[in-house]
Amino acid sequence: MTTTPAAPEPSDFVARLPIGEELTLPADSMLNWETFPFTGDIRVKPLTPPVLPEPARNGENGPAGCHACERPVTEAIWADEHWRVDPIHGEPQRLPAIVMLQPRGHHDLTDLPPERASELGPMIQRVERAIMSLGGIARVHINRWGDGGAHLHLWLLARPEGMTQLRGSFLPLWEEALPPVPEEERLRTQRGIGAALAAGGGKAYVQ
Repeated sequence: MTTTPAAPEPSDFVARLPIGEELTLPADSMLNWETFPFTGDIRVKPLTPPVLPEPARNGENGPAGCHACERPVTEAIWADEHWRVDPIHGEPQRLPAIVMLQPRGHHDLTDLPPERASELGPMIQRVERAIMSLGGIARVHINRWGDGGAHLHLWLLARPEGMTQLRGSFLPLWEEALPPVPEEERLRTQRGIGAALAAGGGKAYVQ
């Protein structure tokens, strides 16, 4: 007879959380930071009960059905044998540049082969330099969350020079409120990034 495995128990950390209760922020919380993008009465949502086991992410069970693996390389800004840099497909661009760096093989950070892992730092540098070469960029923010997909993807977001209100960890939130970049400008920046990367090898795909 087949038995159903018992559901995982919450960790000690999760078990201590005040699930369902109203949470409060300390007086020196991020709501009082100069860069916080919102105003008005803001309240913290109550914590909902943990979901265990967690739902599978896209690509959790391998490359079959993985969005990153199935996207043709011709839709990338640039690619070589092992890496690709993609635009954010299906959404307007609201910063000078937003791209994703991904391995072409189906790996997450924990199982990235040593050869690719040794290339990751230099690849981040290459993409940052390519974005900075556009001009008018003060910083390139690099983020990796990984809750939506099991295929490793790093977000690189360009903060426009002079816009110090957008600095720091709130840049992704500010990005949602900014006006979309005109299509021709978006393509021009992608062509610039692709050309800068291709100068060091690989192929640019944006025409």
